[in-house]
Amino acid sequence: MTESQEQTAPTTDPSAEANPLWLQGRAAVVTAALAEHWRGETPNYHLTDEVVPRERTQHHAAGSLEQIVEDLVRVFEMEVSHKNDPTTWVSMVADQFRTRVNGGAWASSQDLVEQGSYNVLIGESPYYSKDHSFESSHDTFHAALPGGFFWEVLEVFSGPPSISFSWRHWGKFTGDYHGVVPTGELVEMFGMSVARVSDDLKLLEVDHYYDSSQLLSPLAGGCPVTGVTNGH
Repeated sequence: MTESQEQTAPTTDPSAEANPLWLQGRAAVVTAALAEHWRGETPNYHLTDEVVPRERTQHHAAGSLEQIVEDLVRVFEMEVSHKNDPTTWVSMVADQFRTRVNGGAWASSQDLVEQGSYNVLIGESPYYSKDHSFESSHDTFHAALPGGFFWEVLEVFSGPPSISFSWRHWGKFTGDYHGVVPTGELVEMFGMSVARVSDDLKLLEVDHYYDSSQLLSPLAGGCPVTGVTNGH
């Protein structure tokens, strides 16, 4: 899944600038990117500074493995969502990267671009249809969760080169989801991932495990979504 309209504040760790770019936090990667790398406008993730500090459930020490993993995954999400050329993604080894959900088919970085990250990471569901373009899928969830859809690492269970960790996604259902009246309720989704990384901590492979209905069923009011158009 992805984290919509957030941005991590620049780190205050004095050693951060000695780290490679993809470990310096999302704001540093956004600043370093060229204008032509973006699908549209430069992404603005200011809501994290306002919302995440008071709503997150875990607070990780600067420089901890938990904080490093959280920052790296946020950079990955930002690049997948907002950069349309995998060769510009600094968070992964783009020509080797692959990902899958719940033991399903592997998807490459190019698959994420061509099919859309939501389509790859959610797949078919009674509450979501893959008959979406990249853009319309993102618009759908931004509309349903206009206040942001946030993400945090809960716990890291093993270190490199195979990093296993649990995580939490959350947001408030205050907008439209395929005509379903918003309830204003807090929507949460929990999962686990196993990331295989290179020696310099770039992503090579990520296995995700989660139940997407934790998110989608409340948005759809427990009813299957029908009549979805592809946004073209």
